[in-house]
Amino acid sequence: MDVRAELTATVWKVVAEVGAAVSAGDELVILESMKMEIPVAAPEAGTLAALNVNEGDAISEGDVLAVIETS
Repeated sequence: MDVRAELTATVWKVVAEVGAAVSAGDELVILESMKMEIPVAAPEAGTLAALNVNEGDAISEGDVLAVIETS
């Protein structure tokens, strides 16, 4: 399952690590836009298979931030 950005922003902080087990609602990354911090949470439980961003990256709406493998 792809986790996509809902807005154009900058990656402020990467919280999760590839290979980690995540539950629905766990924070993966925190975005910054217009001086607001916007957490991006896992929509489903699974394993974080890929993290496509680093802190400081500029992202656009619809970009794939992470990939979660569900069972």
